[in-house]
Amino acid sequence: MNILQHQPMAGHASTRSLRGLFMAAALTAACLTAIAAAPEAYAQVRPTAPEAARYTGLHAAAHSGNVAQIEAAIKAGEDIDRRDAYGRTALHIATFAGKPDAVNVLIKSGAKTALLENDKYDAVTVAAVADDEATLRALLNGGASAKLMTSRYDGTALIAAAHLGHDGVVKQLIAAGAPLDHVNNLHWTALIESIVLGNGGARHVETLRALVKAGANLQLTDRSRNTPLALARSRGYTEMVKILLEAGAK
Repeated sequence: MNILQHQPMAGHASTRSLRGLFMAAALTAACLTAIAAAPEAYAQVRPTAPEAARYTGLHAAAHSGNVAQIEAAIKAGEDIDRRDAYGRTALHIATFAGKPDAVNVLIKSGAKTALLENDKYDAVTVAAVADDEATLRALLNGGASAKLMTSRYDGTALIAAAHLGHDGVVKQLIAAGAPLDHVNNLHWTALIESIVLGNGGARHVETLRALVKAGANLQLTDRSRNTPLALARSRGYTEMVKILLEAGAK
């Protein structure tokens, strides 16, 4: 029910109730805005400069992308999947640093690609959030999966990339078999996130177009039973509405 249509029964109590509803709505909107604007602040934690400066051995080599040092550390018997204080392996570290050559040698040397760091992110999702197509390509070509459930939102790399409008990443993940219709614990799919956490701009439009073309379900709804079409209409995203209508959305 629309709170503006609510008819109060008792003045003071209803005023407090109405104020509470407005405050709750404002808080929810603020949280969503913050998540959309700074997803890494709410999710991924990349190594800080002081933290990276303390790295030694394989972790230091992965951060700098020094392939020779990576190979030497592995040859010397260092555990390739050793974790830092935040649960990051050398593969996570190389991915955060955007070092595809380091990623290649780590995977070829046996690094496990499905390990999650403390916030439940694998290397594929890290690359997806960073909009790092070269490092993502190295991961996927090396056999890393685009199908893992990751993050505290029980999402996927595809959902994270769609949220951010990383259209090139989205296309790579779709080609790698990412689950199109996974629903995270916010009750959003990649298609829905491209709308509700996007800005309606060119990259989010292209993201939605790629998902629609790949066969994403157009009728899955959010918790309030809003379809993607209804969500796009409510935000005035004309181009998204057009794409969804042409695809048969209702």
